[in-house]
Amino acid sequence: MALSQDRQAVLDTGRNIILREAASLSRIAELLDRNFYSAIELLSQCRGKVIISGMGKSGIIGQKIAATLASTGTTALFMHPAEAAHGDLGVVSKDDVVLCLSKSGMTEELNFILPALRKIGVSIVAFTGNKRSYLAEKADIVLDVSVEQEACPFDLAPTTSTTTMLAMGDALAICLMQEKQFTHRDFAITHPKGSLGKRLTMKVSDIMVRSDALPLVLETARLTDLILEMTSKRFGVSGVVDDAGRLSGIFTDGDLRRLIHSKRDFLSLQAQDVMTKDPKTVSADTLAEKCLRILETHRITQLLVCDKENRPVGLIHIHDLITLGL
Repeated sequence: MALSQDRQAVLDTGRNIILREAASLSRIAELLDRNFYSAIELLSQCRGKVIISGMGKSGIIGQKIAATLASTGTTALFMHPAEAAHGDLGVVSKDDVVLCLSKSGMTEELNFILPALRKIGVSIVAFTGNKRSYLAEKADIVLDVSVEQEACPFDLAPTTSTTTMLAMGDALAICLMQEKQFTHRDFAITHPKGSLGKRLTMKVSDIMVRSDALPLVLETARLTDLILEMTSKRFGVSGVVDDAGRLSGIFTDGDLRRLIHSKRDFLSLQAQDVMTKDPKTVSADTLAEKCLRILETHRITQLLVCDKENRPVGLIHIHDLITLGL
């Protein structure tokens, strides 16, 4: 079915909506006052949880704000106001701070629980566009998220108002993050599945190949045995160790190709005759991200992992690191 508007009209409408919302964001940025500072001061000193509550679209924005706070160093959760009135208020304690989101400040489900929140003794921060509302009157701090008009042509569907609430929540979260000196390493701990978390927390010991899977031969092993060890373990490399199990050198499939091209009579040689001495190694507690940098800098595909006595305890391959998204 063809659209009722031509392409240019659709594009013009889309741009107009985005520009209208951008103008509202600029407006609330100008409206920031000492109340915002007071909210940051209150939240940074909170000894309990930050609980966010809102109904409908405001509630959805509240869930996102709770998630952002939690991931940036502030213990936070979302509480549905209707469920709160039927028992979920049990999660609230007097040391908590509650953020209440309502454009009108007259949301019935949210306002219904305000007296109970007051009785518990929590501090209340309101996100509202109506500073004369019941919510604003009951709140300790009011953050103005008023909009002149929704992006909806009927000024009904929450659009611009939810955008401003979201931006205000982001502003609070990042200011709190800086106030708490929350670092990228802290961020990694709360995001262990993400690429940043993996780079900053995952160690070689978490992913290396161990024990019987390691390709190793003694220095006195014949070259044929060395080749069999290297190919059977399928890493394209074999470590060479002395009688005490300490790493003496390494032999790779590249070394084998060079031997073949040299046209030497090499089959009678021993591992110690063809190995590369003092190869690059890492320890088990090396960060995986650092290991990847070593592999890339030296243009190699694998590293042996050695203990303090230089005994091989593992092997790590660049493909494993790439597969993990590092």
